[in-house]
Amino acid sequence: MPGGMPLLPMEAYTAQEWFDREQERIFSRTWAYAGFVEDLSEPGQYLSVQAGLNNVFVVMGADRRLRAFHNICRHRGTQLIRSVGRASALRCPYHDWTYDLEGKLVGVPRRAQEFPDFDPSCTSLFPASAGVWRGLIWVHPDPDAPSLAEWFGAVEPHLGPHRVERLREQKQSGTEQLIEANWKIVVENYIDAYHLKHLHSATLAMYDHDRIESGWHGPHFAFWEPLAADYEASVERRSALPLIDDVPRERIGAWVPMLFPGIGFGETESTWSLFHVVPLAPDRTRVVTRTKTAPVPDWKVGLQLLRSGALWQRVRGKYEGDPKTDPLASGDFMLEDKLVCEQQQRSLRSPRLRHGPSAQVGEQPVRRHQEIVLEWLDGADDLPGVQYEPSGVPQAVAGRPQGEHPVPRRLGEGVSGAASRPGD
Repeated sequence: MPGGMPLLPMEAYTAQEWFDREQERIFSRTWAYAGFVEDLSEPGQYLSVQAGLNNVFVVMGADRRLRAFHNICRHRGTQLIRSVGRASALRCPYHDWTYDLEGKLVGVPRRAQEFPDFDPSCTSLFPASAGVWRGLIWVHPDPDAPSLAEWFGAVEPHLGPHRVERLREQKQSGTEQLIEANWKIVVENYIDAYHLKHLHSATLAMYDHDRIESGWHGPHFAFWEPLAADYEASVERRSALPLIDDVPRERIGAWVPMLFPGIGFGETESTWSLFHVVPLAPDRTRVVTRTKTAPVPDWKVGLQLLRSGALWQRVRGKYEGDPKTDPLASGDFMLEDKLVCEQQQRSLRSPRLRHGPSAQVGEQPVRRHQEIVLEWLDGADDLPGVQYEPSGVPQAVAGRPQGEHPVPRRLGEGVSGAASRPGD
């Protein structure tokens, strides 16, 4: 039986030094979600994304190719563009230095007078990488990044069969939540199978949490569970929305992967959702969701809502109470998750905090995720909470007794199924 949960010290969830190292070593070195393919459908459309320490934008060129660049003017470093827009050229707001959609510098005001010896052809925007995978646009700060096929190849066979690009986005269903907790707590909650039939006993009762199939593929976590038998028997009538016909009847259920470091999918019988985990600070995380459904006429959606209404009106929270003020009475599984994540973060300040035993099966993904974070940091012995004896054996960490908080003596030692890093 595994001992106490944490492989990481409490400072990994509270200290700015850990947060900064993660931004540098993890989020600056992995593919970042930027948007849906339909977000950039016309030449000149662009959007930007924060990829660790890098603000990167992707733009559709006149040739309809997607190109990514660091959002930094080559003159004084001002950001060129705002988050979303469309333009025939990219103009810096500071001194009006102008670049074409391929990143070439094409305009410098008063160049002959101010920069008589300057050759604009030698100064283009710093390139990054852009690509499309599963109907989504991705960017990577490195212009020579490993391909998306290489990065996601191992986990792709274990994702849902949904053809995302043909589904229809329900824009009114999109959400943005600020969670007062470290991003790793949010991710660990997402991949914790042990809590599903307890915290979400009412809100996710339509799934069979005793028949979960899950596993790690590189640094990515794959998860599937079938429908509960009573719901499956009449799912065509009881589903809140029309079924997505990409999903074969014998595998109907929920695929809920977490792609490293913070992109979750919720791929179900009737919806496809994206959960974008965005670290903001050691104790603050933004979670943005976007949802797609079957590409059917609105009247079919309305008809299905009428057919299934009686079931979904009975969905309640874990406890009785005011659903407007009590997350555990809300009937919303995301509000339930938000509550427990924030409670865990607050408890990190308590000198009485001690973790109990870790569930051998249901919490194994959490332990493995912490190992992967350590592997990607590629050196954490100088960070708060990690202390070493001269022999190399870790001392007690963050006030916890020795033995309650195992930290690998050297990163990767004693860790099974090591996640590969780009360039390994």
